[in-house]
Amino acid sequence: MIASLSGTVSHVGLDHLVLDVGGVGMLVRTTPRVMGELRVGASATLATTLVVREDSLTLFGFADPGERDVFESVQTVSGVGPRIALAMLSVLTPDAIAAAVSTDDVATLTKVPGIGKKGAERLCLELRDKVPSTIGTGAGGAGEAASAPVVTTGWAGQVTDALVGLGYTTKQAESAVSAVADSLPADAPVGDALRTALRGLGS
Repeated sequence: MIASLSGTVSHVGLDHLVLDVGGVGMLVRTTPRVMGELRVGASATLATTLVVREDSLTLFGFADPGERDVFESVQTVSGVGPRIALAMLSVLTPDAIAAAVSTDDVATLTKVPGIGKKGAERLCLELRDKVPSTIGTGAGGAGEAASAPVVTTGWAGQVTDALVGLGYTTKQAESAVSAVADSLPADAPVGDALRTALRGLGS
């Protein structure tokens, strides 16, 4: 397994980044929280896990090993795949997931798109002894910020598409974007805008 990657960020997208590792561009799927901390040209170290399918090899990256461990643990539950696991970490922090599981907080878990009441109850039941109550931050952060941020004008459409991709309905996505539109400039980094919209949806 590829446990970690260190290199230079060459691209930051809505749901992925490209890390230049020794001249090889590694496409890594990650969360808005991680992408919001990275800038093109910055050095970064990510904890990673490789998900192997018959028709694909997908690399997922995280700010620290604890976040990666939660991503892997939640997938041991029936019906939870990489997409829902990544959505969980996009909406909730690892500590929030652990706290919700340990206290049977179904309401918090159902804030994640793709997780209904039964799915949340199953997560609590099956993960109670697997996910520690406090994850903490492991070694290897998301990396240092470069001096020049990645700026994308007209972020509203991209953020709406990203939210729909995470499993929210178009109506929910548009409402979330409208709710934060007045508080963010039109040239705000897309990653920052996406994180702000996700916080609104999770409140």
